[in-house]
Amino acid sequence: MNATQPMSAPDSSPAMRGVLSPVLTPFQADLSVDKALLTAQCQWLLRCNVGLAVFGTNSEGNSLSVSERSDLVQHLVGQGIDPTRMMPGTGGCALPDVVSLTQACLGAGVNNVLVLPPFYYKGVSDEGLFSFFSELIERVGNSDLRVYLYHIPPVSQIGFSMALIERLLNAYGPIIAGAKDSGGQWPNTAAMIERFAPRGFSVFAGSENFLMRTLRAGGAGCISATANVNPAAISALCSQWTAVDADAQQERLDVVRALFAAMPMIPAMKTAVAEATGQMDWKRLRPPLVSLDEGQALQLRTSMQSAGFEMKIDYSAT
Repeated sequence: MNATQPMSAPDSSPAMRGVLSPVLTPFQADLSVDKALLTAQCQWLLRCNVGLAVFGTNSEGNSLSVSERSDLVQHLVGQGIDPTRMMPGTGGCALPDVVSLTQACLGAGVNNVLVLPPFYYKGVSDEGLFSFFSELIERVGNSDLRVYLYHIPPVSQIGFSMALIERLLNAYGPIIAGAKDSGGQWPNTAAMIERFAPRGFSVFAGSENFLMRTLRAGGAGCISATANVNPAAISALCSQWTAVDADAQQERLDVVRALFAAMPMIPAMKTAVAEATGQMDWKRLRPPLVSLDEGQALQLRTSMQSAGFEMKIDYSAT
């Protein structure tokens, strides 16, 4: 790598916008990924106009190996999933793993990747993070690459400062394509949009709770866990955010989000999808995560009924 002569890239790839979901990952009894069920979920989400941030936090992405994720990207593209609608999570703690997985995505025609900071060592400097992402970009060595920075300090305990984003943009231009801000602090998201959106940097909120504010400020949309269970309504607001009833739509989204946020979110969403599809294998999680117990499942069903929220999933069109 020669940091004084960074690789540049033509701004030829259209920026991603709208709603994406960290797609839930279904597991078989032996805890291997159920590829057919994953494909069906992806196809259903696409029909709801929701893009695919596979291997995100709520995909149990960090419970999947590099080889599993590489294989799954190739499988999904091979099943006809549009690679331009995908933003796989390729982040990790080991630089060679992140490079290998990112190269595998590009090899499958998937240019957009969502990259966590290396999160094991805490208190690392901006200099260290810049070096990590610089090494990633230079080693991948492909100007079609589009990196979306995954800012989720409540989980990773490592985040992206404004100064670091500025430095990465200055060094690599449109290869640093945007960010998902899951910090949960609206002032940070707003500042990120104000400072970097004019440079073509796409900022996604990490929850639909912030969707209207993000769009009104000039952001790109949201990448939301609960787009797994409420995709059509979230996508509708994203396309209708200037409508007269947009605020009412946002309030309804907030109600549904709260149902799942009140529970362990990944098992709650998997339980809801299992009961909506009749495919109980959806309830399975890879350890150390565990499924809802009977009492929690009943609480979820009761709260959904009280809120008038009924999930409808039809895989038959796939």
